[in-house]
Amino acid sequence: MGLGSGLIFLASLATSAGLPQRLSETGLYAEGAPGRIHPQAMTFTPQYPLWSDGTTKRRWLRLPPGTTIDASDADAWKFPPGTRLWKEFSHGRPIETRMIERLPDGSWRFSVYVWNEQGTEAILANENGIAALPAATAPGGKYRILAQADCRACHEAANVPVLGFSALQLSPDRDPMAANAFPMSPADVDLPGLVSRGEIINLSPEFLKHPPRITARTRVERAALGYLHGNCGHCHSRADSDPLVPVDLVLEQRVSAGASSSSDVLASLVDAQGEYRMAGAHALVSPGHPERSTVALRMKTRNPMARMPPLGTAVPDPLGVELIEKWIRDLPPKKEAAP
Repeated sequence: MGLGSGLIFLASLATSAGLPQRLSETGLYAEGAPGRIHPQAMTFTPQYPLWSDGTTKRRWLRLPPGTTIDASDADAWKFPPGTRLWKEFSHGRPIETRMIERLPDGSWRFSVYVWNEQGTEAILANENGIAALPAATAPGGKYRILAQADCRACHEAANVPVLGFSALQLSPDRDPMAANAFPMSPADVDLPGLVSRGEIINLSPEFLKHPPRITARTRVERAALGYLHGNCGHCHSRADSDPLVPVDLVLEQRVSAGASSSSDVLASLVDAQGEYRMAGAHALVSPGHPERSTVALRMKTRNPMARMPPLGTAVPDPLGVELIEKWIRDLPPKKEAAP
């Protein structure tokens, strides 16, 4: 069965009540102009992107007319009901576009649209996902469409289900060493742009005067902590109460906490012991020794019971692994306390 007929099959299986069957019906595109992004849909590029097996991504957010984002809590923005976000994943051509939407009751729903080979339309996928969608340029020639439950596992573990659209991720003080980062396009919004457009309210003026950035001792450490925030912080966060994450580990960065945020992350990592022990590991991060550090080892393994992140990736991130290992090698050992 070809991919085109497969999309018809997927549409017949989709069970998410009330969701549009076609991506073109979700509000991402301008009416009567197929393929043209709606003028009210803001494009953005987070500075610390999530690794997804080398896919190229595009992202958009659209607010209902007359609404704004409340940034009273700088680390947990409140998005109005009706907010929609889209993220397109491509391997040479678009393969899927994920959408999350805030409903009138304040809850969020998640959906995935799978593109046809011609790139003319994407159809709503079954909520159980697709284990191995043919995609010639993806690793192994197969691409996995995640189930809605997988989407919730990552998004709902965070302070707010919207990932990648935050004060740190949209800061104009971009990290030049961020792994896998794409430069912002002229059309992208950033923190000052959101304020000037009136899309966000109650943001502390301090974040415009001093744009958010990760406090670190070196440029490599800043990028490493940013990588862990973008790829792991949504699960390993202060808001985490998920029994499936039984590790006392904090990897999210809080812009409201200033320098103490990085201090908290380092304290939970360096020379700290985790619940899960990898063979040969001495600590979550063993200064000077990535080969003895659980974090680095779990990033590299493809054992499904040990790899991190556990979802959304089939191959290790070469740039991410290189960055984290360099940071660990450069870490000075902790000084022994005087007797």
